[in-house]
Formats: sequence, structure tokens, C-alpha cells
Amino acid sequence: MTEQGVRWTAEQVLALAPDEASRKAGGKLGGAGPWSQTGGSASGAVWGWCKGSGSKPYRTVVDLTGPAYSCSCPSRKFPCKHALGLLLLWAAEGLGEPAEVPDWAAEWLAGRAAKAAARSASAGPADAEAARKRAERRAGRIGAGVTELERRLADLLRGGLAGQEQSGYGAWEETAARMVDAQAPGLAARVRELGTIPSSGAGWPGRMLEECALLHLLDRAWLGAAGLPEPLAATVRTRVGLPPAAEGAAGVRDRWLVLAQYDSASADGRLTTRRLWLQGLESGRKALVMDYGPPGRPPQLALPVGLVLDAEARFRPGSAGLRADLGDRYAAPAPHARPPGGMSTGAALDGYGTALREDPWLESWPVVLDRVVPIPGELGWQLADADGKDALPVRTGGGRAGAGLWQLAALSGGGPVTVFGECGHRGFVPLTAWQTGTGTEMGTGEPVSLS
Repeated sequence: MTEQGVRWTAEQVLALAPDEASRKAGGKLGGAGPWSQTGGSASGAVWGWCKGSGSKPYRTVVDLTGPAYSCSCPSRKFPCKHALGLLLLWAAEGLGEPAEVPDWAAEWLAGRAAKAAARSASAGPADAEAARKRAERRAGRIGAGVTELERRLADLLRGGLAGQEQSGYGAWEETAARMVDAQAPGLAARVRELGTIPSSGAGWPGRMLEECALLHLLDRAWLGAAGLPEPLAATVRTRVGLPPAAEGAAGVRDRWLVLAQYDSASADGRLTTRRLWLQGLESGRKALVMDYGPPGRPPQLALPVGLVLDAEARFRPGSAGLRADLGDRYAAPAPHARPPGGMSTGAALDGYGTALREDPWLESWPVVLDRVVPIPGELGWQLADADGKDALPVRTGGGRAGAGLWQLAALSGGGPVTVFGECGHRGFVPLTAWQTGTGTEMGTGEPVSLS
């Protein structure tokens, strides 16, 4: 089967939509009525003309290997409703046999290829001496910021935590701003989170003391980084906010299954962070790919859950070996036929504990749980192994935590399911689920997003 012939589902197409309005508008254009001059290539591109309100139709082309989109309409959304409609038409009916790309679409595709080649060519060696001096200056500023932060933590603990509910968030925001000035955005983010704890409900003093201890540990690790093993030192640099060295990235080519995708907003609402969890079908390795969007614009990278990419993932040093960037892609994404392999709840906890040795600041660890049953209760939800031996508590407080639990229960129907999520010290956050087969059956490969 050709790349263009391996079609996605409608749900996977609609998962690309930047907002609900785009989903609805794209859905209305998913039939053949407004489209003409449609076609697709064996290399993974689809195109077509969509009749609009003007005299000229909109010309739309999608590079499935990205995916990436181009349309002559004036919309600033990516993908626009026409790109979504074209993909829905392709997903439902196909676009015939592979054809030659028309000139207008070929020009855009060639431009994408040229830009990719230029980026690769420009990634040559930088001035090593100038880079070393910049790194030394930044390390000095971070060191000064860390010393100031240590004094702030000492003053807090000397005076006690009791007054934090009344003192407000302003002092912590000021401290975070000082960490930004010190070029330590990782420390600034942790300080902002620390400032929100006094208003987080019952038990906040214990949580605040825990976070103070972790922040103190990170400060001391930075000041003593020269004496740490290199993998741990790389993790410390990443946690403080330094970008990893490009030459340290390890490339792994695999067929990567998209396990989950979800967005979160920064504390000030100025930045949207998109997290995509991948799993190598051959290596079994997990990868976290992140993208960012400015105010009013969603991140451009979008990969629907359940698709598989034949691509290279370049893993960054530190962060427990999870953070990666997508490199070369060798085929258009295609649906996967069955759920990923998983583990028991006990093995999931063991894996998280092992990861903490490499990264003590790790909030959670990606895990696929195999054959678990969601169980609601007075003390909260649990995911229990089908054999009844062990269970994990489900994190249900705020944000993504607990989203889709009743949907998960409906999918389960009292029977076992496969669930992917993040396993941490505050519980398990389910993100995606698959039905689990019985006996020798593998179950359905159709994922259900819970985030």
C-alpha cells in the first residue's frame, strides 16, 4: 500500500484542529461537495481546490509526513478548516490512485524540502571559544541566582510556613523574576509553583516543605555540579533551565507510536506547551516531544494519538532520557493496528522508582498499564490489576488529573483495559486507553483519549 493510501481515522484528523470552532468548520468540509482537483501522491501529500465565498477556490495542500499545511485562504489557524476538510475527505473516501503533484502544490512542497536542507546545512560548528565564554557568563549569573534563592528559602524556614497564606503570591513572583534575570528559567518555574501551594487546599504545609526540599536539593546540586557523575550533572543543568548540548543528542530511528498529546498553559497564560508521548515499537523506548505556541496561537506540531511515525528521535541529555526532538521522517504517519504492550501496576511503581535515581526532580514517569480495571471508591479512583494483586491510586485533583475517568469506566465496562498515563508520587494520571481483548484476542487498536 502506498503512503498516501494508508489513511487516518476521522478522530485522528480532528485531533489536529487548533480549537473547537475549527473542528466544526472542518467537519462541514469533509464531503466531496465543495472539492475539486483533489489528489494524492505516493510520497505522502494530498491536495485539492475548495469552493469558498469568492470567485476563486482555495488551494489546499497537506504534507502528511509532517503533517504540515498550506492553503490560499486568509485564515491564520494551522491547520485551517480547509486542510481539515481535505484530510477528512481523504480519511473517509481516499483520493484515488497516486498522481503527479500539480505545479502549485509541488512548489510549496519543494520549498519545505529546501528549508529543511538549509537548516541542516546551517547547523555547523559554532565558534567554540565564544560559546565557552557565553556559557561561563551564564553559569556565573545562575550561580548568583541560586545563592540568592538559598537565602530566600532559609528565611522562609526560619520564619516558619504559617504566615504564607496571608503573605500572598507577590513575593514569590518577585523571586521568580530574579531567577529569570539570572537566566535560570527552570528555577523560576519551580519558584512560581512553590508560591501557589499555600492556596492549594488542606495539607499545603507538608507539600510546601517537600517542594522547598526539592528546590534546595537542586540548588546544592548546581553549586556542586562539578563533582557529580555526568548523567546526573546533565539532569541538573536541564532542571535549572540550560539547553542541552546539541552534540550530546542521541538519535534513535524507530517506528514511534503516538501514545498521548495534551496542552497546558503557563502560569501567566503567555505560552502554550504541547506534550506528545511516543513509544518505539521496536526499541520499547518512551520519548517526550514538546512544542510551544505564543499567545493566541496553538503549537504547530500535532500528531494524533494512535498514529505511527517512521522517524528518528534525537534524545537530549538529562531528564531521565525522555526529552527528544523529532529528526528525519521516512514515511507519512499511519494508524497502528493494536494496543501497545504494557506492564502491571507494581512494575510501573518499580520503573518510576528507578527513574528517580537518575532524576530526583522527576514528577512522573510514562507507563503503559496492561489489563487494569478502573475502580471508583470513597477514597478516590484506582486502577487495579485484573488479577487483583496490586492497584495504583488515580490522581484526581485539578488540571488534566482525573479527566475522562467515567469515559474510561465506560470503555472498561468492568473488564480490563490498556491504559497509558503518567505515574508519579501523587498518583497515576490516565491519558489514553485501549480495549483489551480476552483469551487470545489482542483487543482493538483504536485509542480513546482521556486528556
